Amino acid sequence: MSPSTQRWLRVVAPLLVGAAFLGAWEWAVTYWEVKPYILPAPSRIAESLWTDGPSLLQALLVTLRVTLAALAAAALFGGAIALLFSLSRIVELSFLPYAVILQVTPIVAIAPLIIIWVREPFLALLVCAWIVAFFPIVSNTTLGLNSADRNLLDLFRLYGASRWQVLAHLRLPTALPYFLAGLRISGGLALIGAVVAEFVAGTGGADTGLAFRILEAGYRLAIPRLFAALFLLSAAGIVIYLALDFLSRRVLRHWHESATGDAAE
Repeated sequence: MSPSTQRWLRVVAPLLVGAAFLGAWEWAVTYWEVKPYILPAPSRIAESLWTDGPSLLQALLVTLRVTLAALAAAALFGGAIALLFSLSRIVELSFLPYAVILQVTPIVAIAPLIIIWVREPFLALLVCAWIVAFFPIVSNTTLGLNSADRNLLDLFRLYGASRWQVLAHLRLPTALPYFLAGLRISGGLALIGAVVAEFVAGTGGADTGLAFRILEAGYRLAIPRLFAALFLLSAAGIVIYLALDFLSRRVLRHWHESATGDAAE
C-alpha cells in the first residue's frame, strides 16, 4: 500500500465508519420508535445543534478558556517541576509522591473544597483543571530528562561540559519528545478537569461553561440539546489533541524517529 493511499485511508476510513454508525443509529431509533427523551436520533441532535448552536458555542468558549489556561499552566509549572526533579534527586524523592497523591485523588472529591477555598470562580476552575493536567507533563518530562544516553553523558563530561551545558544541549533535547507526549495527554485531561469542575460548581448565569448547559438540559429532559453539547465537547477535545499532535510533528519531524517516518512519506 502506497503512502498516499495510507494517508487517504486515515481520513476516509474513520469517516465511513462514523457515517455507518450514525445511519444505523438513525434507523434503529426510527424503527423502534424510541422517545427523544430516552435516545434522540442523530437528525434531532443536528437540529438542536443548529437551533441552540450560538448559546452552546458561547458556553464552549467559557470552558475552553479554562481548559487552555490550565493546559498552559500545566505545561509551564509541570516542565519547571520536572526540571527541578532532574537537577536534584533528593527533591524528586521528596516531592514526587505528593504529585502522585494529587494525581490519584479524584478531582470530583476535592473540587468542592477548592471552590470554597478559592473565592474567584475562574481561578477555582483553573486550579481544578490544572491538578488533573499537570502530572503527565511532570512524569513524562522527568523521564525524558533522566533518559539521556549514558555514552553521550560520558562524552560531554570528557570534553569538560558544565552541568548547564549538559542540560541545555543533551538533556533538554532528549526530554522534548517526552514533554510533547505528556502535553498531548494533558490536553484532554485539562478539558475533563474543566468540565468536572464546572459540574461541581454548578453555577448559572450568562458566563457559564458547557458543563452547566449539559446539567440544565438534563434537568429539563432536553436530551437532544444534551447530546449536542456532548458533541461539541468531544469535537473540542479532538481539535485540541490534533492541534497538539500537529505541533509535536512540526517540532520533531526533522530529527526525531517518532516523526521522521511521517515526514519521509
